[in-house]
Amino acid sequence: MTERALGRSGLSIRPFVLGGNVFGMTADKAASFAVLDRFVELGGGMIDTADVYSAWVPGHRGGESESMMGAWLKESGARDRVLIATKVGMMEGGLKPDRIRSAVQGSLDRLGIDTIDLYFAHKDDPDVPLDEVLGAFGELVDAGTVRAIGASNYSADRLAEALRVSAEKGLPRFTAMQPELNLIDRAQYEGALQQLCIAEGLGVVTYFSLASGYLTGKYRDAGDLGKSPRGGRVAPYMKGQGPAVLAVMDRIAAETGATLSQIALAWVAAQPGVTAPIASATSVAQLDEIIGSLDAMLTAEQIAALDQAGRA
Repeated sequence: MTERALGRSGLSIRPFVLGGNVFGMTADKAASFAVLDRFVELGGGMIDTADVYSAWVPGHRGGESESMMGAWLKESGARDRVLIATKVGMMEGGLKPDRIRSAVQGSLDRLGIDTIDLYFAHKDDPDVPLDEVLGAFGELVDAGTVRAIGASNYSADRLAEALRVSAEKGLPRFTAMQPELNLIDRAQYEGALQQLCIAEGLGVVTYFSLASGYLTGKYRDAGDLGKSPRGGRVAPYMKGQGPAVLAVMDRIAAETGATLSQIALAWVAAQPGVTAPIASATSVAQLDEIIGSLDAMLTAEQIAALDQAGRA
């Protein structure tokens, strides 16, 4: 699979990014290592995590995913075969410069690496001036601890303002964006943000690309909600256009032989401006399925049918 340039970051990735949110949470050490080993065996690429994963779990403090990945990197010796993206901004202190400086060192220590390939502001922090945020990121770029920076969960207006501040004050520029995007949840990316990312040449990697698992087809009715701990999160998708989207996906699966997960991820990867979807796996079998999206070819008619179903 041909790699795509991730905006102006200087990084190139395949149109599939492995999500690290499950490592140390729903995937224990054995499962996490098996998935990561298989990912490298299949050609590797970018792995996405964050310092906050998985602070919401009772007994966790955040950093569990990074620590698990760091242990794997040390044991596998595979650092040169993967790109590492992580994030700062969801924990206490937000994007205050001192918090960014301390957070990056914590991430580096947990990951056991010297350089983070792509460092995201996990969400906008309106209480901190953008020039201070970008200045702190600039220190990290200058020090060589971060190669490129990106923004996640920024509105189009705030991203545009950040790009303007970078240009006016000679500060580092966000070169990647990480928004929510899937066949059903489109509001955050489509429209102004998408147009801005395309116009300004930002790479885009998307999260919740499988709608918390709903687009795998695993959850068809209320009786399916108990199949996993995430079941409660997919209940809202069973209303509105969710069933119609699954019906179109079922038809395309019959036409192509692709699974619903592969179709959902291939649709995201085909959207204007998108570099790659992010998806996570808790088993090798699950990884083998979702990374198969790289080989799922959708026709223009199939993409149009999915578009229409998702907007109905």
